[in-house]
Amino acid sequence: MEHASAAAAIVDARGIVTGWSEGARLLTGYPAEEAVGRPARDLLAEEPPPEALAASNGTVVLRHRDGSPVRVALRACAVIGEGGAPGGHVITAEPPAPATLADRAFEQASMSMSVFDTRQRYLRLNGIACQAMGVPEEALLGRPFPETVEDARHSRGFASHLREVAETGRPVRYESYTGEPSGNREHSWNIEMWPVRDASGELTAVALAAFDSSEQYRARQRLALLNEAATSIGTTLDVVRTAEELVELLVPRYADFASVDLLDWVLGADEPPEVPEGEVLLRRVAHGSVTEGTPEAVVHLGDADVHPAASPPVRALREGRAVISQAGEPEFVRWVAQRNAQEPTGRRYREGVHSMLAVPLRARGTTLGVAVGVRIGHPDDYVADDGVLAEELASRAAVCVDNARRFARERTIALALQHSLLPRGLPGQAAVEVAHRYLPSGSLAGIGGDWFDVIPLSGSRVALVVGDVVGHGIASSATMGRLCTAVRTLADVDLPPDELLTHLDDLVTHLGSDDAGEEVAELGATCLYAVYDPVSRCLTLAAAGHPPPAVLLPDGTAHLVEMTAGPPLGVGGLPFEAVELELPEGSVVALYTDGLIEGRDRDVDHATDELCRALSARTDTLDTLCDTVLKAVLPEEPGDDVALLVARTRALGADRIATWDIEPDPVQVAAARQAATEQLTAWGLDEAAFVTELVVSELVTNAIRYGAPPVQLRLIRDRTLICEVSDASSTSPHLRRAHAFDEGGRGLLLVAQLTQRWGSRQTGSGKTIWAEQPLPD
Repeated sequence: MEHASAAAAIVDARGIVTGWSEGARLLTGYPAEEAVGRPARDLLAEEPPPEALAASNGTVVLRHRDGSPVRVALRACAVIGEGGAPGGHVITAEPPAPATLADRAFEQASMSMSVFDTRQRYLRLNGIACQAMGVPEEALLGRPFPETVEDARHSRGFASHLREVAETGRPVRYESYTGEPSGNREHSWNIEMWPVRDASGELTAVALAAFDSSEQYRARQRLALLNEAATSIGTTLDVVRTAEELVELLVPRYADFASVDLLDWVLGADEPPEVPEGEVLLRRVAHGSVTEGTPEAVVHLGDADVHPAASPPVRALREGRAVISQAGEPEFVRWVAQRNAQEPTGRRYREGVHSMLAVPLRARGTTLGVAVGVRIGHPDDYVADDGVLAEELASRAAVCVDNARRFARERTIALALQHSLLPRGLPGQAAVEVAHRYLPSGSLAGIGGDWFDVIPLSGSRVALVVGDVVGHGIASSATMGRLCTAVRTLADVDLPPDELLTHLDDLVTHLGSDDAGEEVAELGATCLYAVYDPVSRCLTLAAAGHPPPAVLLPDGTAHLVEMTAGPPLGVGGLPFEAVELELPEGSVVALYTDGLIEGRDRDVDHATDELCRALSARTDTLDTLCDTVLKAVLPEEPGDDVALLVARTRALGADRIATWDIEPDPVQVAAARQAATEQLTAWGLDEAAFVTELVVSELVTNAIRYGAPPVQLRLIRDRTLICEVSDASSTSPHLRRAHAFDEGGRGLLLVAQLTQRWGSRQTGSGKTIWAEQPLPD
């Protein structure tokens, strides 16, 4: 080969070899006797490029006598015959120069590199480019790029950029996400194209380098998916909606079909059990697909399905990690076959399924269920990195599902607790006709501490109560229960409204101080306490930081009661002020919590005006009036609990009340008994005379003996027969056990045994002892 530089051949005008040098023999292996007389094209391994023929020089590939290709640089010099006619060519050949450092760098580059002429034909490719194309360089040289790839959007874009560089002479840089001809996995490419110029500056070729940035691209996609998951999953405290959000995130970017199945206890109020051995029952709560209608689904939403112990979902549950299965693996084949057998109608939609991923939903050490992703049309199989991403997504979704489960459980408990504390059936009394509504909040804050109550008092009076505990949830409901019980206890003592609130304020303060590290204000509450007396038609009320009630008079006018609200309960040390109103019979009093009129974007004055207008509407019943008020005043989605208590007042006429002033002389006891008996006869209650005489005798005797004048006896005929004796002494009587030889001490015990109930209450001028007995049928 050392003489190969002297290789020369003569080719006549017909293309026949007529001369052959020794250098040509050394270069090609053909002796002169085999080369001379043959067409020159027979010695070529492939057709020379057209530009080489036009320029009479260039690189061509000869076929060595042993069949191997020999790349040489040829130069042709024309021979002029007689009369100037072409006589052929003298062709000299030089073997290609040894590979330079630049050639080796081009060939060994870790990125795909190619060179095209100005008409998009391949001039050169390195090994990575040939590997991506899936064919050797010889199969591409001289061929236009569009002929070597499928007619697709990304291919047309690639060709367009080649033309742009060739036409403008400016480099182009862009990113493309597409597959490579030699494989079906999608790749991300950072592509740079630049013009190649000769010594004269003329653009002769376009070179490109394509860097496979798939790993970086997928890392960015995974990070973007995780960022989106942080904002799109868990927007509500609803278990099913949270599962749906996870499916919406996975399809179609991460899976062609995805489903979320939960253990049954997650949707109830039970405590988490251990994952059972063997088969596992899971309930479908969400699924989605790239195909409308999700025809791939085997289990319908809300239905339960039993998964075999060896199935990927159950394995994921037990192992606590992502499980990836690919087409061809035995467990994958069994899983697909079982799905097709269970739901044959969706078989054709499952054709082509090639990869699945099952990942457990675990939060705070508790397994809640499993999410499954399936790829059918997506070309890439799930790989280990996909499993890591799925575990991260499932972990975030599981925390949101668990939060929703805990919220639902706490809300259910708080609602049950609150309903158990609120009055189910209002107690029998004749002072007012009542109706009520309680609407628990649907907000994320949970159930609040709103409550109301109707408490019968002595003397046919009735107490109306509404209150609101600060905060939401079980703790708020529990505090509400304590306050509700305390109000009933204090009401039984028959304290005036302002005094009752003072005692209640002390109780809240003590409750706050008993909880170490907790601010008293966090246990605060508001309350409105009102007492209505049907005899005097007087309404006495006091408020602790609570909005005033509204009153509808019989003439159809409605207004808010002017009163001093006082401080909220729990502040301590500040007084409460009571206000008295005399109401005509048939007036309507509306007590409510602040959720009815207050809100983030609501005007309180406007809401109270709407309340008064709604109360003035003509309605048949108080229940209808409650519904009218709520519809008129509340927004579509209230942000807080609402309690509404509506009462229509009644009055006891003078014909149902009898009153006598008793002289403080024991001889007047008999006259009092006689007067009471005559009144019972007038009322037609002779059957109650015997017990009434005993009660009147005992109570009047005690008032004269132990009390202070003036003494007054009053009989009230209501749903019960009430006997009241008042005096100016503040000392309250109490039951005691009389010994065998005691002359007294048995009167009150006798009253307690003969009557339905009895008691005493303090008045502004002393006390009143009362006793109630049922009316005869």
